[in-house]
Amino acid sequence: MNIVTTLQNAVSQAVEQLYGDSTESSKVLVNPTPPDFTGDYSIVIFPFVKVAKKSPDAAAAEIGAHLTEYISEIKSFNVVKGFLNLEISDTYWQGLLQSVVADPSFGRLPKNGKKVMVEYSSPNTNKPLHLGHIRNILLGSSCSSILEAVGYEVVKTQIINDRGVAICKSMLAWLKFGEGKTPESTGIKSDHFVGDWYVLFEQKSKVEYEAWQETEEATSVFQSKHKPDQDETTFFKDFKNKWFNDYSKLGAEVRDMLLKWEAHDPEILALWKKMNGWVYAGFEKTYGDLGVSFDKLYYESDTYLLGKDIVEDGLSKSVFFKKDDGSVWVDLTDAGHDQKVVLRADGTSVYITQDLGTARMRHHELKCDRYVYVVADEQNYHFQVLFETLKRLGEPYAAGLHHLSYGLVELPKGGRMKTREGTVVDADDLIEEVIRIATEQSKDRGEAETLSAEEKQENFRRVGMGALKFFIIKVHAKKKMVFNPEESVDLQGQTGPYIQYSYVRINGLMQRIEKEGIDCSIATQYANIQPQEKELLVALLDYSSVVQKAAEEYDPSLVANFSYDLAKKYHRFWHDLSVFSAETPEARAFRLTLSRAVGQVLKSSMGLLGVEMPERM
Repeated sequence: MNIVTTLQNAVSQAVEQLYGDSTESSKVLVNPTPPDFTGDYSIVIFPFVKVAKKSPDAAAAEIGAHLTEYISEIKSFNVVKGFLNLEISDTYWQGLLQSVVADPSFGRLPKNGKKVMVEYSSPNTNKPLHLGHIRNILLGSSCSSILEAVGYEVVKTQIINDRGVAICKSMLAWLKFGEGKTPESTGIKSDHFVGDWYVLFEQKSKVEYEAWQETEEATSVFQSKHKPDQDETTFFKDFKNKWFNDYSKLGAEVRDMLLKWEAHDPEILALWKKMNGWVYAGFEKTYGDLGVSFDKLYYESDTYLLGKDIVEDGLSKSVFFKKDDGSVWVDLTDAGHDQKVVLRADGTSVYITQDLGTARMRHHELKCDRYVYVVADEQNYHFQVLFETLKRLGEPYAAGLHHLSYGLVELPKGGRMKTREGTVVDADDLIEEVIRIATEQSKDRGEAETLSAEEKQENFRRVGMGALKFFIIKVHAKKKMVFNPEESVDLQGQTGPYIQYSYVRINGLMQRIEKEGIDCSIATQYANIQPQEKELLVALLDYSSVVQKAAEEYDPSLVANFSYDLAKKYHRFWHDLSVFSAETPEARAFRLTLSRAVGQVLKSSMGLLGVEMPERM
């Protein structure tokens, strides 16, 4: 049992035995003792003063004496202004240390028999993954690992948006202008190759629109449709989507292609499969570089017609209502939302129709206790409506739905990253950039010179990817953030490489133990544990509760910041105390064992974030 839980239970029992009052143990406030006072944990006594009918200091002294008599883990206590400060015995800390190093799964919980689905990434197949996808992917992947660590069976999924107008734009551009080129013939990564045709389509469409604005037809449209306060520039800026749908020749070709796809035209289907295949191959390479994978893939081409049966079900239950034009709606005004269309008048689906159907289908297939959707905060309202609608439909899984919303991530102004569309930073370019920076900085420091070229490159990759992952995950998901590639690799800041360096230092110690045959079994004979050592032990003790809280709140930043704090505490320990030159063999053995435990937990916690630890730096 965690010492904090032990203290909470003991205080609850003490209050009942001393004063005849029952108090829930979970409500007993136990905090780390401030550095300026003697003790490891402090109990807030003020809630018990009334039942004790004594001053805060007198009640604290009485409870402290009772705890010291009955709880073996307590070494001593002192009272400061109504706070009961408890010092935990060295025997307890020794036992904790030995339990950590003996348990490779320390901090993880046993299987709980529950199942959770985490959906993340979910890209479109008209272009490569970008910076926003990276934040999405890293949040989804790390949350999956954290949920698994606390006992859940986790199903990692993505729904790939592989159909629609945007995909047809890439297909049409390649068909019209591609001249048979392929990723192989051009040497371009396959998803970037497809994305380039999407960009070309937009460029061609822009040229067409500018030319159309000079025609008599455009003049007639402007004269008949513009508002009194609109000049031509403003009007045509606002009119672009309408133009594309009603007047554009390219737009007409795209719509015709989409209709042929929906009619299963063999040639269009063959083209669609070929170009999507190129994109999937590119995605797999990027996912591999990020170290992520999925257990189940869903495709919008298979799910876009789902949900119509739910609409009929909702109509029969009066959850939905039909308007005079035949469209079907749900009224959520009493829940603080508005009325939302779930089926158009012509019987075609909208996005929420598909999501309703997909939710039901997946529950029937996966039977999870929780369903987590990792989607940017621009879709907050959509998920509020979706979840409320499923709740009103009486779907049995509705209470287990969660939208893991995240804010915008961008590069600092003036950043040197390449973009293919002028606005979006490709994931592959970002990965390449952080590895490049890690490589340059390591070479500048002259590190890892004894490694082979292959080993060096692997170390550079681990450091660069660790920098990227940690820098993004350390920020709470709901906050907008700026990813600075140069700052992310800094060995002195709150970065992945800073933590990795702590691990590498510890790894060097472990190699020296083995090389010199040092006996660490006498660590248990060490007495008088120092504050810097105890600070590390307290941090190790907190690891499991941090992981549990991160799972409950779907917040991997808690694990990231724990990892940084643990590494920072280890740096302080390393600076203040001698390890190999410790004052006694017992002190050396204890500090080496403590270092081993810290390295083990750092590797575990960073592993939950998908960060690999280098052996050398």
